[in-house]
Order: sequence, then structure tokens, then C-alpha cells
Amino acid sequence: MAFDYINALLKKEVSRTPIWVMRQAGRYLPEYRQTRKRAGDFLSLCKSSDLACEVTLQPLERFDLDAAILFSDILTIPDAMGLGLHFVENEGPKFSKPLTTLNDINRLSKPDVGIELAYVSKAVSVIKKNLKGRVPLIGFSGSPWTLATYMVEGGSSKNFSKVKGLLFENPKHLHQLLNVLADTVIDYLNAQIEAGADSLMIFDTWGGLLNKESYKNFSLRYMSKIVEGIHRKYDEETIPVTLFTKGGSAWLEQIAATGCDGVGLDWTVEIGEAERRIGSKVALQGNLDPSVLYASPEIITAEAYKVLDQFKGQTGHVFNLGHGITPDVNPESMKVLVDAVHSYTKSK
Repeated sequence: MAFDYINALLKKEVSRTPIWVMRQAGRYLPEYRQTRKRAGDFLSLCKSSDLACEVTLQPLERFDLDAAILFSDILTIPDAMGLGLHFVENEGPKFSKPLTTLNDINRLSKPDVGIELAYVSKAVSVIKKNLKGRVPLIGFSGSPWTLATYMVEGGSSKNFSKVKGLLFENPKHLHQLLNVLADTVIDYLNAQIEAGADSLMIFDTWGGLLNKESYKNFSLRYMSKIVEGIHRKYDEETIPVTLFTKGGSAWLEQIAATGCDGVGLDWTVEIGEAERRIGSKVALQGNLDPSVLYASPEIITAEAYKVLDQFKGQTGHVFNLGHGITPDVNPESMKVLVDAVHSYTKSK
């Protein structure tokens, strides 16, 4: 079955500009909050294939979206490595056993994703079955660098002093950690493909913290390894891969050169500029500022049109926000955005 989302990533003909939104299944939806309450906590929600399927499908019942994305979390991999992931209200993710010494890194080993992360593959299978071919399913992982930041810092951070200190003081150990993570991500994403994922996203949330040399050596290098290691062809279908580095506009050419199919853009770079720089090589995903969704329907529509007007190609654009939708957005604003993107295509 031909999907506009897949075709756009492969730069093939589309019937309309496809749209999905990062964190489209989340706290801004009252039905999501109810399901999470039934689950008891966030991790229990992620680890229940039936509930993960339920929340994955919720935004599709409200909005005319062109893709579903697996409901999970990027920190499932470090959790499977025994770091003791838990979530603290109003503080975010925490690890009870962070990597505080070099010996902690030396002891770390690649988990068996078929055992420790089997619940993710099961969720992919259940979601895929329940989608019934309606839209494609996106699988995902965090980038090795982004995962490492949480593992070394012990959770979220304001200045990332521990992981950046490790980068400069003990780069050999950081590379050791990143290699284990890259190998695990490859296994993890291949398992998602085998379970039914139609496309993949790699979220490099904290790549923008790095300078040019460090980004190349400690982030992009390992995403390139993942792109090379995953099954780009599976069951006679092409599995497109999109890389998204928040704050990565300075390195668009280098990201595109990894061999990925799509490059995610945040709102700090104009999509017209990105198209001029790399649009001949890859598809582009993005890149409306998420805060636009706090505005009136007229302004949301106008801002969406601005992004769409900047993109000059006939295909190769997946419309998205420049980062995740925020929890206090009115769901009606999301509907305005989705409808605006699709109506724009019809009006051209």
C-alpha cells in the first residue's frame, strides 16, 4: 500500500503533504491522561502492549494524521541495561544506578533486546495489527549520545557537566559507552522493523549541546553507524530512516551525508534554507514552532502556510512541529493544524 508519509520520505509523488506530530499521543489529550491513570504510572503504560496500542491510536481517532508513532520512551534501552529508570513528578526521568564511575561503564553490556525489550516489539506488533493498514507506523530510538547524557547525568540536566566532563577527560570511555549503545540501538530498531514498523526515527535531542568537532565524533558518528546497521529493506519494502538533531541546523549537510532518508528540522532553521542546502539529497521533516499552537486558529493556519510556502519541491516534505507538542495545548488547535496542512495541498 502506498502511503504519502513513506512516499514523501522517499521523495516520491504524494497526494498531499503528509503530517504527523512529535508526541502526538500525550498529555494534551484527555483520553491519554485517563489511560495513563489506569496504567498507574508512565513506565507501566509503556510496558503494556495493549495500553501502548490504545494511546498510539488515540490521536488518529481525533485527527486526520498520516502516520502513527509507537508509544514508548527513548530511555527503555538504559532501563534494559539495569540503570533503574523511574519518573519523578515535575522532574522527569531519573536513574537509581547512573554511570558515575569509569568502572560502571566498563561493566555495561549490550542487553538482549529480544528478552529485555520484548515488550516494545510486542507493542509494535499489536499496534500494527490494530492499524489495519490505515497509516504507516513509525518506530524510534534515542541517539547514543542522547541516551548517554541521561545515563551519565542520572536524569535530566541543566548544564550536562558530567557527560561533557567525561567527553573531554575520558573520551575513550565515552566512545566505549556510545559503541555499546549504538550496537543496542541497531538490534532494537531491527526488532521493531521485524515486528512491523514501516519507518524509523532517531531522536538526537541533545546533539545541539555539542560543538562542531564533538558533534561529529560523539553524536553523528554513531547515528551513521546505526543507519548503516539497520534493515533498510525488509519484506520487499523500503524502511525510511529520519534523523532529528534538536539544534542541529549547523550540521545539516553532514547529517544528510549519513545516508538517511529524512532529516528532521527544529524551528530555528527555515525549511526553505534547509531545502536549498540538502533538499536534493534527502526529505525534510518539520518544522513549525510548537508554541504556534497556543495562537488563534487563523494564526495557526497562517504560520503553517508560511512553512509550506517556503518548501518549493513537489515532494520530500513531511510536515511536523520543530519539537514535541506541549502538554497544555488545546487539542482543537492540533486539529486546526492538521486540517490546514491538508487544505493547503488541495488549494495549490
